[in-house]
Amino acid sequence: MPKEGITTRAQDYAQWYLDIVEKADMADYSPVRGCMVIKPLGYALWENIQRELDRRIKETGHQNAYFPLFIPMSFLTKEAEHVEGFAPEVAIVTKGGGEDLAEPLVVRPTSEAIIGHSFARWVHSWRDLPLLINQWANVVRWEMRTRPFLRTTEFLWQEGHTVHATEAEAEEETLKILHEVYADFVEKEMALPVLRGRKTDREKFAGALRTYAIEAMMQDGRALQAGTSHNLGQNFAKAFDIKYTTADNREEYGWTTSWGVSTRLIGALIMAHSDDEGLIAPPRLAPVQVVIVPIYRSDAERALVMEAVDRLTREWSGRFRLKVDDRPQLTPGFKYNEWEVKGVPLRVEVGPRDVTQGTAAVARRDVPGKAGKAFVPQAGLADHLAALLEEIQRSLYERALRFREEHTREVSSYDELKEAIETGFARAYWDGSDADEGLIQHETRATIRVIPLEQPEKAGRCVLTGRETTQQVIFARAY
Repeated sequence: MPKEGITTRAQDYAQWYLDIVEKADMADYSPVRGCMVIKPLGYALWENIQRELDRRIKETGHQNAYFPLFIPMSFLTKEAEHVEGFAPEVAIVTKGGGEDLAEPLVVRPTSEAIIGHSFARWVHSWRDLPLLINQWANVVRWEMRTRPFLRTTEFLWQEGHTVHATEAEAEEETLKILHEVYADFVEKEMALPVLRGRKTDREKFAGALRTYAIEAMMQDGRALQAGTSHNLGQNFAKAFDIKYTTADNREEYGWTTSWGVSTRLIGALIMAHSDDEGLIAPPRLAPVQVVIVPIYRSDAERALVMEAVDRLTREWSGRFRLKVDDRPQLTPGFKYNEWEVKGVPLRVEVGPRDVTQGTAAVARRDVPGKAGKAFVPQAGLADHLAALLEEIQRSLYERALRFREEHTREVSSYDELKEAIETGFARAYWDGSDADEGLIQHETRATIRVIPLEQPEKAGRCVLTGRETTQQVIFARAY
C-alpha cells in the first residue's frame, strides 16, 4: 500500500516524484521562482555524493580551487557558440551599490569563460601542463520549467577544467573522467547502471569539440543525463589566449576540457530506486544506514531495552551511519513509517522479548512488508547488518539494470522507434542528418541520448533513411 500523501507511480509519476521530495523532507520551495531550499536529508545526501566524487577526482590528480560567481559580459561573448548556447539561460546584473555597472555581469551558468581568463595567466610553458582544476560551486540558469533537484534555477555542482598540450591528452582526460569518475561513481555508489557514449553535434555542449555523457533510465522509462565530459578542443584556448611554449620553443594553444555533475543526481537517485512507500537510498550514500527503534511500554522495559541497545551500538562504532530513535512521544509504528519514507536501508527493532531471547528484528527497506523482515540473533548482528547493506546495494543495481534491459528495444523502423520510446529506450542504427534528428525530436519529443561507445561489428539500416551504417544510437525521451 502506498504511504498517505504519496501519489502512486502508476497514477501520476511526476506528482509521485514531488510527493517523495516533500514527504521524505528533502527540499522545500523558495520564494524565488525555480529555486529550492535543500533540507538536511537532501543536503546530507549531497554531502555523501560530494565526498565520494571528490575522492575520485583527487585520485585522478585534480586539485580543488574556487572562481568568482560573477563573470564580465565581455568574457562570455568571446566564444561565439558558447554565448549563443547559454544566452537564453543567463541572469545579468546591471546595477551594484545603487549605480549602473560599467559592464554588466553574468551570474555564472558555467565557468569556462572566467576560468579561461585565469588559465591564460597561469599557463606559460609546457612544464605547466597538464593543469588539472576542479571547483565545487553553485550556478544559475534561468530555467522556465523547474522541478526540485532535477532542474532548478540555482543548483549545486562540481565543474572540472583542465588544459593539455595535445588533443590526444585532452581526449584521454575527457574519457577518464567519464569512466573512472562519473560512471564508476554512479554505478558503484548510486547503484545505477549507465550508458556511456558521445553526444551528437545537436546535443553537445555549446563550444565543445566533443561531448560525452552517461545516461540512466528512470522508472518511467525516460532518460536522465547523469554527467557530461567535454573535450573543448582549442575553441576556448583561442578565445582566451591560453598559450604555452613547447620544449622546442614554439608557441601553441592549449587543449582544454570541462566536465560536471550536479544535484540532479539526487533526483536520479529518487526516480531510479524509490517506491510508493517513499525514498529508497542506496546504502553507500544513505545519510542513515541503520536506524534502531527501541520498543517498550514501561520505564522498567525501557531500561532493559536501552541497555541492550547501548551494548549493541558500542560494538557497531564506526561501522555504520547509525540513528537510535528513542523519541518517547512517538509510537513505534509512527517511527517505522517515518524512516521508511526517508529511505533508511535497514531498521532494527529491539523489544523486551528480543532482549530475553537474544534476538532483534531486522527490516530491509528495499523489500517492503513481511518479506523484508526477519528475526536474527544479536550475536554477530553487526556482521549480519554489514552483509545486508552490501546485498541491498547490489540488489538495487541489479534491479535497475534488469529494468533498463527489459525496457530497451532494438528497433528497425521509425514506427517501432515511436512505439519503443513510449516505455523506454530505443536502440537504432542511425545515419541521419542534424535535420533528421530535429524532425524526430519534433514529432516524438525523443532525442538521441548517446552514441554508445560500444558499437556493433555488423552493419544495419538507418531507422529513418534506410541507408546502411554501422553506427547505433539510443533514442529516448529525457528529463
